[in-house]
Amino acid sequence: MEWSGVVKTVIYTINNILQQEKHRAALAILKGFRNGAVYGAKIRAPHALVMTFLFRSGSLKSKLKAIAQATYTHSRNLAFFVFTYKGLQALQQRLQGKSLQSHAFLAACFGGWLVFGDNNNINSQINMYLLSRILFALSRLAVEKGYIPQPKRDPFPLFATLVWGIVLWLFEYYPHTLQPSLQSSMTYLYHDSNVWHNVNDFLIYNKPRT
Repeated sequence: MEWSGVVKTVIYTINNILQQEKHRAALAILKGFRNGAVYGAKIRAPHALVMTFLFRSGSLKSKLKAIAQATYTHSRNLAFFVFTYKGLQALQQRLQGKSLQSHAFLAACFGGWLVFGDNNNINSQINMYLLSRILFALSRLAVEKGYIPQPKRDPFPLFATLVWGIVLWLFEYYPHTLQPSLQSSMTYLYHDSNVWHNVNDFLIYNKPRT
């Protein structure tokens, strides 16, 4: 058999397996792992690139290494979380014979502890990102369920007022409580803009060139 014939046979066999219902749960877990890895890389790589070249000092090699490490960590963690979450969901559904809301919560709790429980910069950013989203979501859900009344006015202006007031107060007087990347961003915006020596570090560069 020619090589092209072997390839066609292999592809046909794989496609046949992918269409079989009995393998669907396991295949969904594997594709979840794949999607987690790809999405994590897509999200982290540009963010790490920008933040590293804006705020990190050192050689080009060290910067590229930091970008690669951050991208790998985010991609790996998200891939393993999706794999764990979907696997535990499928297991609970198989054991109880039906899908329950508690399955999603318990599977995600275990995955969050196992994968995102390590206190590092990447996990910290991801967890805080999710926290802001779930606070919004829980507020909307509380209104939908009737636990709190529908606001007569848009509460967003008040929300923005408190968020910016609190974060700048923390930055000015208790900066150590904020995440390092947020500290760096705010230092660049609010403190570095207080210092200059000539037109070079006033308009062109943030700090004098050495």
